[in-house]
Amino acid sequence: MENFDNIQQQEENIDIKTLYYKFSRHWFLFGVSILIAITLAFLYNKYTNPEYEVHSTVLVNDSKSNMDPSALLGIGFSNDKQNLENEIGKLSSFSLAYQSIQKLPFQVSYYGENSLMESIQKLHIDASYFEKKQMMTTELYKTAPFEIVYDTTVPQAVGLRYYLKFLNKNEYVIEAEGEHIYKYNYSTRRFVKGEIEKVIYKGKFRFGQEVKSKYNTFKVLLNRNFNPEKDFGKLYQFLFNDYISLTKHYMGIKIEPINREASILKLTLKSSSLPKAVDYLNMMTQQYLDRNLETKNRIAENTIKFINGQLGIISDTLKSAEMNLQRFRSKKEVMDISFQSQQVFQYMSDLEKQRAELLVKSQYYNNLKDYIKKNESNLNNLVAPSAMGIEDPALNALVAQLIELFNKKAEALLYSTEKSPSIITINSQILSTKRAIIENVTNIIKNSNEAIADINRQIRKISLRLNELPVTQRELFNFERKFKLADNIYTFLLEKRSDAQITKASNMPDNQIIDKARADISNAPVFPKKPLNDLIALILGIAFPVIYVLGKDYMNDKIVERKDVEKNSKFPIIGQLLHSNKDTQLVVAHYPKSSVSESFRSLRTNIQYLVRGKMPVTIMVTADMSGAGKTFVSMNLASVYAQYGKKTVLLGFDLRKPKIYHDFKLDNDKGITSYLIGKDSLDDIIQPSGEIEHLDIIMAGPVPPNPAELIASDQNEALFEELKNRYDYIIIDTPPVGLVTDAFLLMPFTDVNIYLVRQNYTNKRVFGALSKDIEDRGMKMNVVINDISIEGGYGYGYGYGYGYGYGYGYGYGKQGSGYYTDDTPKKKKGLFRRRK
Repeated sequence: MENFDNIQQQEENIDIKTLYYKFSRHWFLFGVSILIAITLAFLYNKYTNPEYEVHSTVLVNDSKSNMDPSALLGIGFSNDKQNLENEIGKLSSFSLAYQSIQKLPFQVSYYGENSLMESIQKLHIDASYFEKKQMMTTELYKTAPFEIVYDTTVPQAVGLRYYLKFLNKNEYVIEAEGEHIYKYNYSTRRFVKGEIEKVIYKGKFRFGQEVKSKYNTFKVLLNRNFNPEKDFGKLYQFLFNDYISLTKHYMGIKIEPINREASILKLTLKSSSLPKAVDYLNMMTQQYLDRNLETKNRIAENTIKFINGQLGIISDTLKSAEMNLQRFRSKKEVMDISFQSQQVFQYMSDLEKQRAELLVKSQYYNNLKDYIKKNESNLNNLVAPSAMGIEDPALNALVAQLIELFNKKAEALLYSTEKSPSIITINSQILSTKRAIIENVTNIIKNSNEAIADINRQIRKISLRLNELPVTQRELFNFERKFKLADNIYTFLLEKRSDAQITKASNMPDNQIIDKARADISNAPVFPKKPLNDLIALILGIAFPVIYVLGKDYMNDKIVERKDVEKNSKFPIIGQLLHSNKDTQLVVAHYPKSSVSESFRSLRTNIQYLVRGKMPVTIMVTADMSGAGKTFVSMNLASVYAQYGKKTVLLGFDLRKPKIYHDFKLDNDKGITSYLIGKDSLDDIIQPSGEIEHLDIIMAGPVPPNPAELIASDQNEALFEELKNRYDYIIIDTPPVGLVTDAFLLMPFTDVNIYLVRQNYTNKRVFGALSKDIEDRGMKMNVVINDISIEGGYGYGYGYGYGYGYGYGYGYGKQGSGYYTDDTPKKKKGLFRRRK
């Protein structure tokens, strides 16, 4: 088990080293990729318009304080308990952003060239492309050298970008170009129907002169920011914005509590214009408080308005009753009623006071009922029940719910229509709430009328007792009773109006701003994040070459590494032959000390382990397709055995495309085919190589019409029997096993079969399929990898040295040792000089 773990660990190390060789071979690609990525990150960080982040904090009170004046007076939304989620919803609402935008000077946006644009112009590069694409500009909020003055009653084309350039202190030129432009009326806050398909406009004007076209009407005025030395020659831009687009742009505010326990909200806004973001955030938070205060004041104002109307009516009744009482006293010369009458009068006064309050409330109920029935669009003049001293919880809750629904509908109508599903749903809820209020008020009016009727019955009983009084006393009592009734109603209304006025004066927003947004040196840009961008660039600079190398390796369908052979075949690998850059095919014969020759000697050694001393030995060399190097390997493998002093013969059994005779410069008129058909004897077809002692060659001979039949003949068997009697080693060069069956027919006569695989040439799928076919036939095969590049070629720089340990890479085979004539490194001029 321990040995298995060691082997597995060794294989993992080999994979890591293989990857290292793969990547190191493309070191230049890594260098260029990283350089380009870092350069792009630098340019992006330097010339991208920065984004800033501004903050503001708002304290949200969870509920109204017990000492709140409106709570003490019974006026206001006593049941409207605010919480954190509700306030976040209000701060995030479209209506609040819309209201804030209208109070800020955002209708016209001004832009100027940034540093990259100036650099392009200094290099005399045509910058029109960048201008038209609206790139490389910086917004000039309150810092533009000019100002656009426009008429709000005239519809203006919004989103149409104007380009302005100063000619001198008095004149300028403008140009505009756009498509699908709409007009917007700032006074009505509505878009004008109809689309302008295309806009092309140019003109030359004087500062202060009205620019009037079918698109816009405005004047351009210079302001105190204008600097002739700096502004002449620069290109500026401006465009009109509609309130809806501005609102949507600034609604992306992040709102969250500073922690779980606190009721303080932190508002965060990102923008490329720091002062503009500060102004918007401060205006929005102020409008948030003003809306809260406005809602509270509206209730008090509506109450005061209602009471003033009632006072105007009751004051006339009070004056009439007072004058009637005075005339009666003057006429009858009586100033006061008797003690008995006084007691009756006091009781009557209490009843009249109760009746007066019920009458006022009944009048309110009827007014409320009529108001809700008649008003379909808003409830701005609605008087809250609690403001009139009505403490019915159900009615108060329903009225508060109705007001909330109308506010929600008004907000939704800013970006929806009456036919939208959301508005239809709200209208349905409003209708249901109105029905509930009318039903509730109808029941209250019924109960109130019954209470008034009961009081009237008691008053009638007392009136019967008054008949027992003297006539003068009785008449005086009636006059004082009418006066007291009017006076009680008048006094009650005055008290409620005073309460409402005190409430309005003492109203404060429920929430408060803790920290306003501000622009200072602490507002560093949050975008672009330079360190992060540099890190990402470095990672991408490394990742792209890695993806390229691994992707190229993955998509490659050729045999590249040793493991590619091992994955596609179970046959053992007995040799790895290096790439030859020599000008001859007979490398072993002409360059015996080369590393290629040594790789053939290593193959010879591995074959000796396979045959285990058996003599003679027949070796067949084949491949799946032509071009794998069969002839090259066959010739040099035969040369290795001949140099070893063994009698060796090389057979050119590629009867269809004979090649060996070219390299040995021999005659191909006689050969295997002429022997197999009985035309020539064995001695006639054997030719000395002329290059190496102990090496004979038998050429393929003339190309026959039936190669496979000749190979399968009995004469071929006799040929091998005779050759085994004469030679120690028989090397067979065969045609591709993937194309013809010749190699299969020769296998019964061989001891060692070599399947040649060429690096970056042999197809993995073809090799795998043929290997499986040979395995299924029960035939033995040994794989030799040919044409291996040791210069970092997909891991074989390591793989070859590892495979040959003793013979090549470890003992005497180190580069520069002088053993391999083609491996000695060349000295570079100028690196070393002889000391004098």
